[in-house]
Amino acid sequence: MKTKLLSGVALLGAFALILVFASPSNRQGERGAAGRAAPQFTFDLDGRPTNLSGLAGKVVVLNFWATWCPPCVDEMPSLNRLHQKITAQGGMVLGVSVDEDAQAYQNFLQQYGITFPNHRDPDRKIPAEYGSAMYPETYILVVSKSGKPSILRKIIGPQNWDRPEWADYLRTAAVGLK
Repeated sequence: MKTKLLSGVALLGAFALILVFASPSNRQGERGAAGRAAPQFTFDLDGRPTNLSGLAGKVVVLNFWATWCPPCVDEMPSLNRLHQKITAQGGMVLGVSVDEDAQAYQNFLQQYGITFPNHRDPDRKIPAEYGSAMYPETYILVVSKSGKPSILRKIIGPQNWDRPEWADYLRTAAVGLK
């Protein structure tokens, strides 16, 4: 009887711990990433190769995603709208897809009308450099006027990027660059 009670208590404790770490409020940011230099990588922007240093003076919402990831698919429309909103303020959304299938990736971008810049990294080297292994994961970056990118925040899991708090947060980050 005592063993069953202890097992039940242990199971209940494990369940409570899972709930705490799975809650959306706990996934809003990972403090350990903040302040670190953002790893550089090359991607095409407006048909030309560039890297993060080429985005000097911008706030970048760097989103790691995949077409086969339902939460990634769910957050794409709000990322599209966020990109449209923050472009005028000197910000941008930059997607990095880990899709291996180039055709599925291209079809997805077209089918869902994705307007923000995207880069396909089938070897997953870029997310690995950032410490990402689950998708979606998003990093809020600031690129100084001298071209040095740094991480402000890491967000684990899908978000509703239409929430006013995100626009306020990104606007505040952009003001810090001026």
